[in-house]
Amino acid sequence: MTAEVPAPTVLGMRGPDPERTRDGRRTTLVWDALREVLAARVTQTGRTALDIVDAGGGTGGFAVPFAALGHNVTVVDPSPDALAAARRRAAERNVRLTAVQGDADSLDTLVGQQAADLVICHSVLEYVDSPAAAMAAIARVLRPGATVSVLAANAVAAVLQRALAGRYEQARQLLASARGDGSAGGVPSAEPGGPRRFTLAGLTALIEGAGLRAGDAQGIRVFSGLLPAADPDPGAAEALLALEDAAANYPALREIAARIHVLGVLLPDPESPPSGR
Repeated sequence: MTAEVPAPTVLGMRGPDPERTRDGRRTTLVWDALREVLAARVTQTGRTALDIVDAGGGTGGFAVPFAALGHNVTVVDPSPDALAAARRRAAERNVRLTAVQGDADSLDTLVGQQAADLVICHSVLEYVDSPAAAMAAIARVLRPGATVSVLAANAVAAVLQRALAGRYEQARQLLASARGDGSAGGVPSAEPGGPRRFTLAGLTALIEGAGLRAGDAQGIRVFSGLLPAADPDPGAAEALLALEDAAANYPALREIAARIHVLGVLLPDPESPPSGR
């Protein structure tokens, strides 16, 4: 049973939430951005219950809280174990969640075309066989005016991390690959079998290559990934979180963040009548 919560009221909430802090500041910043996206979509469509697809959603860290807000949420993931964990998490919250086993590059065949107001694609493009094919499938799932939230590992941050760790040859190889990355393929890993990474230019090209408009980017964990072990002083931790907030949208700093968050929007066809779907 879906939680009986008025969605427009809850969507604006920015208070403490255990799901928001589960993955630290990365989740908090992205969570806030997605709440704003959904609030705008509710206003645009007049529907309080939106259709959300979480591609590669794993155990439901984002999916379950959105389902608890009264939205219709589908998690698609290749791992049956992860989907089972998502179902258990949904049951604990007493919310309805649809779990489908499959890959991002077949998303449109799994959930249908023009089926979603929001697609979440977090930490997925690093691992799929073809990022371009996955993004094209996501674009086919979006309704006109709908949004995809893309979160991906940043190649520039990986260069800095390896250089600071004294792994200079790996840093040089990654830098050489990242310097020419304006394509949709991403930057190959310096380690055999490791995940690919993206520059902001490459991630933007990937989103726009699927026919979407890329919006503003956020840098997630600009400093946290470069610093030594966390300072035990709570005051220092809070100061670092405030600094991360301030740096997230600063152009020069977001380029070195551990992860890049970009929203892509499927623009409505100007010749088509407005739709409340």
